[in-house]
Amino acid sequence: MKKKAIITGITGQDGSYLAELLLKKNYQVHGLLRRTSFLNLDRIQHIINKYESGGQLTLHYIDMIDTSSISSLVKKIKPNEFYNLAAMSHVGISFYTGEATLNINAVATYRILDAITKNYNKCKFYQASSSEMFGITPPPQNENSLFNPQSPYGISKVAAFYTTRYFRQAHKMFAANGILFNHESPRRGINFVTRKITYTVARILIGKEKKLVLGNVNIKRDWGHAEDYVLAIWKILQQKNPDDFVIATEMNHTIWEFVQEVFKIVGLNVKKYVETNNPKFLRPAEVPSLKGDSSKAKKILKWKPRYTFKDIARIMLESDLKSHGLNIKEARLIAKKIN
Repeated sequence: MKKKAIITGITGQDGSYLAELLLKKNYQVHGLLRRTSFLNLDRIQHIINKYESGGQLTLHYIDMIDTSSISSLVKKIKPNEFYNLAAMSHVGISFYTGEATLNINAVATYRILDAITKNYNKCKFYQASSSEMFGITPPPQNENSLFNPQSPYGISKVAAFYTTRYFRQAHKMFAANGILFNHESPRRGINFVTRKITYTVARILIGKEKKLVLGNVNIKRDWGHAEDYVLAIWKILQQKNPDDFVIATEMNHTIWEFVQEVFKIVGLNVKKYVETNNPKFLRPAEVPSLKGDSSKAKKILKWKPRYTFKDIARIMLESDLKSHGLNIKEARLIAKKIN
């Protein structure tokens, strides 16, 4: 029998990569979609085309604030694995949508776990936790580091983390947390800083933007590739016993270093085309430095990242250049003219 998995947030960056991975491993994948007037399926259209007609991929419209619909789906499918990746995932936006962020990220996790407990408690559950939970706790951060979140997003993820632990301990569920540090890819949303940088550089080169405008570029983040990280997610649910794992590259860089790396690839003048410390992009509270210690994941999961910081910058830039009709060689020629 094929393993059955439910993925919330399947249309997101992580959800799309995880769905690809599971489908290649011959899972029957059920992806949950939030009904909206405009449904963005761009990240998963290729797997819909390949797998939906054969029944290996099924998409369901589910509202994460509707307990009965979640319960009914778990009862009907009886999944082997449930990956909760759906979230209001932008830290900056969470300062303005705090209540909604808590409802989507924290309370929905409780609803799912409660539904699994009552309807099919053999199901293994994965909760997408975040390095933002550590907040201002000094790096390197590992599974034993103090949580000290500095945003509604971070607070919501701490609540979901402990909700997952509660169900593991009180209800003897296989419920695990993956504390993922920042992970990027060409599928990252444009409102996230790494993708904003690569996307804007492409638009500067074709004359659609005049400048890249950023806030605080001195904060440090531990950046990996989402494709690496979904493999770790899957490995967490293949263990004999449920546990919590930090997933990170163990290297961190400032946003400014990412800017410099991207601009260097095409030879664009940083001083001419970048504005920093714009008040519009400064946050009420900031997390100065995140750097993970993934020793536990390396030892137990036998996991390690394949992509480097430089790899990620180049891959993301090449993708955005391509979507604007350019390659690296053409971009460098344009950069020489406009510098």
